[in-house]
Amino acid sequence: MGIADIVLLLVAATGAGWVDAVVGGGGLLQLPALLVAGVPPVNALATNKFAAIFGTASAAVTYARTTKIDRRVAVPAGLGAVAFAGVGAASASAISQDALAPLVMVVLIGVALFVTLRPAFGTHLRLHLRTPARTLSAIAVTGVGIAFYDGILGPGTGTFLIIAFTTILGMDFVGGSAHSKIVNSCTNLGALLVFAYQGHVLWLLGLTMAVCNIAGAQLGARMALRRGAKFVRIILLCVVTAMVVKLGYGQFFGS
Repeated sequence: MGIADIVLLLVAATGAGWVDAVVGGGGLLQLPALLVAGVPPVNALATNKFAAIFGTASAAVTYARTTKIDRRVAVPAGLGAVAFAGVGAASASAISQDALAPLVMVVLIGVALFVTLRPAFGTHLRLHLRTPARTLSAIAVTGVGIAFYDGILGPGTGTFLIIAFTTILGMDFVGGSAHSKIVNSCTNLGALLVFAYQGHVLWLLGLTMAVCNIAGAQLGARMALRRGAKFVRIILLCVVTAMVVKLGYGQFFGS
């Protein structure tokens, strides 16, 4: 791996940390950069998780300092996320990722349309939605369903978490992003434990990228907190659009 490849990876890790801290989807930058640098796919997936967990956890700490975290949701969802992301990672080889990609693309298009057609969505709190039944639903959707998906495939996990918390519990985008970082840290941990056990993580490269990922995550989290829900909404739409384009290109024009 040459100096140009290393510089590419460090820049991508910084950008990925920023994007992930605001709305999720940092893997859009980090994972392709690893593949372009010549890292084998399974090692790229594993090393991406290793670097990402540092940035995501760093952003979670920053959000928690200024945003009220609902521990009744975050703790059980996080614990479930570790387990089910691990199950997803262990099951990844048995499930066709090519078959999942079109479904993910359709869901992302639905998310983009929903957020675009409802400009007030996610810009203010809807506390009346936080019933016990909805709390349990949010825990199940984020700590089980989305966590399992992150272990198997992964693209858009952070975005899906934000949408879930915003839709089910009436959080604004900043609050949803704060909670998503906690759960996403746990999904990364669950998948990483499986990848590490299988010996796929490139530890030195991952640690180097993790430093840049943390730097980007800190910048992104602070910017999201300072600029508020409307800023997060704009970035979310940009990231969702980019993910749809990437998945669509891979589906129709990929080898």
